[in-house]
Amino acid sequence: MPRLRAGLALVLALIAVSGAVSLAQRFGVAEGAGAGIRVPPSDFNDGRFTVCKWMFRSNRSEFSGIGWSTDYPFGEINLLIRLSELTTIPVSRNSRRDVNYWVVRLTDDQLFKCPMLIGSDVGTAALSETEVQRLREYLLKGGFLWVDDFWGTPAWEQWSDVIARVLPEFPIVDTTPADPIRQALFTITEVKQVPSIFTWAGPGSDPRERGTDSPHANFRVIADTHGRVIVAMTHNTDIGDSMEREGDDPDYFAAFSPDGYALATNIVLYALTH
Repeated sequence: MPRLRAGLALVLALIAVSGAVSLAQRFGVAEGAGAGIRVPPSDFNDGRFTVCKWMFRSNRSEFSGIGWSTDYPFGEINLLIRLSELTTIPVSRNSRRDVNYWVVRLTDDQLFKCPMLIGSDVGTAALSETEVQRLREYLLKGGFLWVDDFWGTPAWEQWSDVIARVLPEFPIVDTTPADPIRQALFTITEVKQVPSIFTWAGPGSDPRERGTDSPHANFRVIADTHGRVIVAMTHNTDIGDSMEREGDDPDYFAAFSPDGYALATNIVLYALTH
């Protein structure tokens, strides 16, 4: 498996170098900062894989966090592009061959057509009772939620309180290297702590965005009564930035993107096969 990981790093590096200009042209300012909220049409599910970014209300703020839109849209765009290049997963595209990525609220009918829901900065999320019940229904009907990029104890406590309202009967557990979600394609022996590119000070620098309150990355999950993981949580790490910022800095890419994509690919493959 180390050889496979090395191959992933090489392939990603070659793709990043050859595709940086075309990606910037296709998904630059016009589609990035100006992308707005891409609400899916009612018939958006075309049988191919896409991701839905979870839009929620925040009742507080975190240092360097911007709520639900953290890592949007390039985290989702780059994840879908790399999945189409590195796996055989059929990825949803529009008539221009650009990948389809969407934003949904828990109260949207389109929620139940989302194969995966991704949430960022969820340590600031505030859910109404209606939203709690909608998320519960989505997860117990076969949905999958991955939350990422929330740091430190206050963020963890707020998120764990929120998800306990959604799934009170199911415990949060730490993953182990032997768990299927860490073996889906790549063997994830260690979940790397990825700092935001804006807090990163270069190779060898301290990745702990909250200092001693974020000593290491946590990869935790919630499984249903059948043992199927329905919520994946990457806490004290910013896997989203390892994808969103892959083309911003070659050193940042080399340090974090191959491992970030390996973990993200495993999570997607697990969600699609369990």
